[in-house]
Amino acid sequence: MTKWLACSSLAVLLLAGTATVGHAGSDSSVTSARLANPEASNWLMTRGNYQGWSYSPLDQINTSNVKSLVPVWTFSTGVDSGHEAPPIVNNGIMYAATPYSQVIALNAATGDLLWRYRGKLPPGFSALHNTSRGVALYQDKVYLAGLDAHLIALDAKTGKMVWESPVADWKDGYYMTMAPLVVKGKILVGVSGGEFGVRGRIAAFDAETGKPAWTAYSVPEPGQPGSETWQKPGTWKTGGGATWMTGTYDADANVVYWGVGNGSPWFGDQRPGDNLYTASTIALDGDTGKILGHFQYSWNESWDWDAMNAPMLVDFQKDGGTVKGLLTPQRNGYMYWLSRKPEGEIGFIKAEAYVKQNVFKSVDPTTGRADVDMAHKPGTGKEATFCPSLWGGKDWPFEAYNPKTGMVYVPSNDNHCGHMEGKVEERVPGQWWTGVAIPDIGFTVDKNAAFYGEIQAFDANTGKREWRVLYPSSMMWGSLLTTAGNLVFGGGTNDRMFRAYDARTGEELWHMKTNSGIIAPPSTFEVGGVQYVAVESGYGIDPAGQQALISNILGWNKDVPQGGVIWVFALSK
Repeated sequence: MTKWLACSSLAVLLLAGTATVGHAGSDSSVTSARLANPEASNWLMTRGNYQGWSYSPLDQINTSNVKSLVPVWTFSTGVDSGHEAPPIVNNGIMYAATPYSQVIALNAATGDLLWRYRGKLPPGFSALHNTSRGVALYQDKVYLAGLDAHLIALDAKTGKMVWESPVADWKDGYYMTMAPLVVKGKILVGVSGGEFGVRGRIAAFDAETGKPAWTAYSVPEPGQPGSETWQKPGTWKTGGGATWMTGTYDADANVVYWGVGNGSPWFGDQRPGDNLYTASTIALDGDTGKILGHFQYSWNESWDWDAMNAPMLVDFQKDGGTVKGLLTPQRNGYMYWLSRKPEGEIGFIKAEAYVKQNVFKSVDPTTGRADVDMAHKPGTGKEATFCPSLWGGKDWPFEAYNPKTGMVYVPSNDNHCGHMEGKVEERVPGQWWTGVAIPDIGFTVDKNAAFYGEIQAFDANTGKREWRVLYPSSMMWGSLLTTAGNLVFGGGTNDRMFRAYDARTGEELWHMKTNSGIIAPPSTFEVGGVQYVAVESGYGIDPAGQQALISNILGWNKDVPQGGVIWVFALSK
């Protein structure tokens, strides 16, 4: 751990050193009531609240003083690869997840190490992505989705394992990278493995004992609703539909919203039909896991455009009234305004492209179903070019919504396309099975484009773009955080910068270069009357792969340093 001793930060260091820090136990127990109404001083889940806003009501750090932000401590995680987890904070204790199934507990004000858990992976195990996107807290435990598709409960005070429960068999291609979701005493997790021909699922476990409570499959079997959309017998068994990002939750209606990934193999002509519930949002009963409703963004999905991120719960204005809504910028390059009903039904309101897209001729204004230009749909023995590429208008990094500005902030990428041609392959459990070899996945960019990565701010009610920040020499791979101080924080660029922007205008107000590229979501919290902003810096995985491809096209530097470091900032005094 490094403490920063510059004179400008000495005062805040003194505050940090004397701040009262809670300890995991009865006084810090994370209850369902706290999760439904989290305190501003804490950051109890990956996106800050059940609604998925990535928003904090804290405003000590604001547009007038953010220029005085300084690092107060750092902590090296000791591992490389892509760090994609937000620091989770409960009453002064920080829980940070890293690649390779590690969890680190720290004093959130000083950076002092409290405990470290290192997961043990079985011999022969490998995963396409070895990251972790965070932990969940409930009662006196910390929950980790282990890479080897096991759910792990740790004692929040000591870091010792309390129980471990299998979710799926890693030998069949399953693994887990997402942060668990806590719903009424149950721990919900989803699976990765869409490139290995798995059958997606969401599983719930009793928080105290680890016993399975229910399982909901994202690809229905014969006789279940939606099974008719798998027209070729047997394709549902290996149909993909991975559920690899954390859901959102309507606590009042007890409805969970979860994103579902691509079909498997990638080329839809090998699995004819709409293929529910791939490339969809599904609504589930929080008690039973029963699928109550769905909306599919890309039928017979053939571009690897996962719909992995669950939509934000945002109420917006339409025709003079308020819609209880869902808002989501999807990987396919369109932003969707949807409605949510207490019984779980999802309705379509509108969709608008937020990056260049050449696959959808139009979107039906009533149903939201896309009219696909088949010339841009790849198939078996048929090469096609499509924009955006398989990494989409945005990949998994989180957008953010600020209720004070009424804007949604989208980390997006533009001016890039992909091309692929499929072939029929025999599935071998646990091996790559997409219908195209990795070296044959085409990727191009517009060499004359003025930018590639960007942040876009949209009015949540009208869809009007209010401002944008353009990155001429980088893609944008960072989740965003917005605050009541009218700020937007984010990294995501290959220059290793962490930045703060004015949430109303997009003006850059502050930046600092970190050790590596930042692809993790920031978080913010308060200890002892001091507001802190925290983020993991650690480049790798898809952003590093995309950087290497563009370096061959545009000459960008391939070498963005790797290695994880947790950075914590506060105002100098």
